[in-house]
This record gives sequence, C-alpha cells and structure tokens, in this order.
Amino acid sequence: MRCLSVAVFVAGLAATPCAFAQNGPGVSDKEIKIGNTMPYSGPASAYSSQGKTESAFYEMINARGGINGRKITFLSYDDAYSPPKTVEQTRKLVEQDGILADFGPLGTPTNSAIQKYMNQKKVPQLFVSSGADKWNDPKNFPYTMPLYPSYTMEGKVAAKYILRTKPNGKIAILYQNDDSGKDYVKGFKQGLGDKAASMIVIEKSYEVSDPTLDSQMVAFKNSGADVFYAMSTPKFGAQAIKKAAELGWKPLYYVVSVSSSIKGVLEPAGLENSVGLVTASGAKIVSDPRWANDPEMKEFIAFMKQWYPAGDPNDQSTGVGYMSAWLTARILKDCGNDLTRENLMKVVTSIRDLQLPTMLPGVTLTITPDNYVGFNKLQIVRFDGKTWEPVGDLITAE
Repeated sequence: MRCLSVAVFVAGLAATPCAFAQNGPGVSDKEIKIGNTMPYSGPASAYSSQGKTESAFYEMINARGGINGRKITFLSYDDAYSPPKTVEQTRKLVEQDGILADFGPLGTPTNSAIQKYMNQKKVPQLFVSSGADKWNDPKNFPYTMPLYPSYTMEGKVAAKYILRTKPNGKIAILYQNDDSGKDYVKGFKQGLGDKAASMIVIEKSYEVSDPTLDSQMVAFKNSGADVFYAMSTPKFGAQAIKKAAELGWKPLYYVVSVSSSIKGVLEPAGLENSVGLVTASGAKIVSDPRWANDPEMKEFIAFMKQWYPAGDPNDQSTGVGYMSAWLTARILKDCGNDLTRENLMKVVTSIRDLQLPTMLPGVTLTITPDNYVGFNKLQIVRFDGKTWEPVGDLITAE
C-alpha cells in the first residue's frame, strides 16, 4: 500500500463530516486530545527533537483544518528519561487531561514503567519509539504497540551482515543494561547461530548513570576483537566512537540504529572518527544525494523548513517523529467518526503493506491483531564522512 503525498494526505484530513460521531475520551466534535512523554531533558535528551517534530506536524494539520473537522490537541510532557517521572506524567495525561491515546512515547525503561497501567486502563499506548520485544505481546498487552523496528530483528540483520563480511571475526559486544540492550544482543546472537560461541570474545554492559565508557572500551581493544557490535543510546554512542578513535582501535564497527544519528551522535563524536561505521536503516537519508529529487523527501524538507525551522532534517529523530505523526494522523483519519479507543485499535491492527513517507522502497509496515512487529527487513549502510551509503540489498531478518 503506497503512502499518499503528504500534501495530498493532509489536505484530505479535514474532509469527513462529523455527523453520527462516536466519541471516546478526549474527543469532541471539535477536538481530538492525544499526548505522550518525551525526554526533553536528561540523559536521552538527544531524542527530544522527535517530540518537537510531532508537535510541529500536528500544528500543520490544525492549520489546514484538522482531522475529520477536529483539531488535534497534542500534550507532550518531559519525563527526563526517568521511569518514575514517566509514570507521573502519564497518569496526568490519562486521569487529568483525559487523552484518547498515547502516541509515540519514547524509551524502553520509561514505557515499561507504564505498560501495565495503560493496559489496565485500556488506553492505547501506540507507536512506542522503542524496538523492544515486550511491545509485541498482543495477548497480554493488547493496547501497547511499537513503531520502531524490532531490536531483535535488527540484531539478526546485523549478524547476517557480519557473517557475510567477517565470518571468522572476533566480536566485542557493548550494550545498555536494560530490556533494549538485552533484546539487541539476543537478536544478534540468534542471527549468529552456532557461531556465536566461537566468535564472541567479550561482552560488557553499562548503566545510563555511568559517566563514561572508558573502561569498557579499553577492555574491548585489549581483547583482540576485530568486530564491535555497539548497542547504546546517543550520549554513550558518541563516547564509544570517540574513545575507539583515541585508542586507535579500528574494528568492523556496527552501531545500532538508535545511536546512528549524524547530528545527534556522529557529529559530537567527530565525523572523522565515524568514517566506516555501519548500521541498519529502514529510512531514506536526507543528506544522501540519491533522494535529492524524491517527492517525499522534498516534502519532508519543506515541512521542516516551514514548521520546525529550528530542527535539523538530518537528525534521525526528526524523521522518526515525522513518520510517527504522519501515521497517527492517518489512523485517526481512518477511524472516521468512530473515534473510540476500541475502533482505534481495530483500525491500527488492520495496516497492511503500508509505505510510510521517507522509508526506503520495499520497507513496508504491516500490523495484525496477532503480530505487532511492523517491519521485517532493513538496509545495511556505511558512513562515508558525510552520509550513510547503502551496502548491498535489503536484508530480511528471517
């Protein structure tokens, strides 16, 4: 299913009349109230541009008439990437603000803290910006659903690439000591299969409260590893890249997609230190000249220029926010005049082979009532000092 031009899509959002409307919480004949939590401060604040992009997208929609004749009220609160704060802010969204649904909340530990609560309240927790496996549990948590590609799936894709390019490599693994890090490592080991035991020579984790990764990086270099599978969030991703350069350690360096932003990670680490890194991506890269005349990319850049001029189109988080807000608007549009939580879940689990704007050709989204993992293939890319260059064809996880 091909996505509509964003301009055409947004222009059609306001067209449906509101007669015979069924309104859920947060919905009136003139308003749809939604919200989320976002790390506008704290150790993961590099991701905050995602929430700012979403807010700008909804402002654009409202300026053009809203959705089905209703304006979007988007409440996005700072949780500082702190689970207790996420609980506090989410309870405010649900119990005081009365939102219809939580769209695009960010973070694995933060969303883990509210998953049970949201499902007990039967409040949709949709398009979670995290690829942890726990979001794909429709039997026990039917109201929680990811948008970000599965960490386990990406780990399998990374392993396939490493087996092709360095089948006898000695691998060092870094990971954040939480569900996201463990899922990335689990998928990677599954992808390596029987070779995991012989190829992996060292594994070390870190805590988000750690000041640096210096000790881990020294241990990795001293291990003799010539392949580095680095799972981290942006702050630590930049630290690891910079430290590897300081140590003169030059392995085949795979950095997971959540820490591959040129603006948020590679620039702070030093672009010269980042040359040769590889990662997996499902999205088009703004700075890639191949997409200079691509209509969807032109629309995204025009949107950023008009509605979020302080943002950087090359920041990966802005692209995620753009896709999340676009998909949210589409789902709300497709609900028509039955804007209840029950119908919202029915519509979102009916997505089939949907091409989101700015995603690579062939990378489509499918969500069913029994499987909430939307993506199953990614593109390996290598950083050349300016942009991420594709390497080979799309790789399917299975």
